[in-house]
Amino acid sequence: MKKPALFLFCIVSIIATAVIYVASRTASSSLAAALPQSANPSNGAPTGPVLVELFTSEGCSDCPSADTLLAQLDKDQSVAGASVIVLEHHVDYWNGDGWPDPFSSTIATDRQRRYAFGRSGDQIYTPEMIVDGGDGFVGSNARLAQRAIAAAAKMPKASVKLDWTGAESNLSRQLRVNVSPLQQAAGDRPLVFLAITENHLHSDVKRGENAGRALDHSGVVRHFAQIGKAGNPTKDGFVFDSPFTVKFGADWKRPDLHAVVFIQDPKSMRVLGAAALAY
Repeated sequence: MKKPALFLFCIVSIIATAVIYVASRTASSSLAAALPQSANPSNGAPTGPVLVELFTSEGCSDCPSADTLLAQLDKDQSVAGASVIVLEHHVDYWNGDGWPDPFSSTIATDRQRRYAFGRSGDQIYTPEMIVDGGDGFVGSNARLAQRAIAAAAKMPKASVKLDWTGAESNLSRQLRVNVSPLQQAAGDRPLVFLAITENHLHSDVKRGENAGRALDHSGVVRHFAQIGKAGNPTKDGFVFDSPFTVKFGADWKRPDLHAVVFIQDPKSMRVLGAAALAY
């Protein structure tokens, strides 16, 4: 766990992490072992989309267990009533400590800071997990993750529909985004975000806290941007319907890509709807 400023917060965070580790070391080692049997979804039961964001770094020794948990949440889909959509944000503030994370970006760090500024000042750390825009917690804690996801799945959400509308051309493709009427209290128009994620990424770390480790990742954010705002409310609520050109990196593996679109309240940061679509 790391915070780039405020020494006192670092000390408090280390102590908190140690307490959580002792209480949940078995839980964080394997999601299957951590979650109660009742968490397995019933066949055919309706599920609600839940966005799970993890702020992580290959330079942080506490992060690989959180990366593994995120991958398990994505693969197993084992929380009843939830359709888990994952975003693995690699921050860049660890890059000066011996290992420059190849998947890191300033955009990831800025997004984590945006969450922090709205809640606790400038206190950020890794690994941090945030479920549907709620409060952050240590990203390797499977029990907390399960509870947060289960609670978020019960919240009403706008319907987000995604469709690829043509073949790839010059490393780009058209994505159609449609958000059904979104009911919420009057206020600022909700923001619409697009992330392109890639699974099955791998690194052999040579230096830093994880030197000598082979790390695997799922849901790594390769592109992240705000693509608009939900339209002015009609009698039925906020709406959004627009095509968007998605550009791909030449080295991104197409079979492992997903487009993730979600709607977020700019003040509370609560996620109001989300969807993911494989390439």
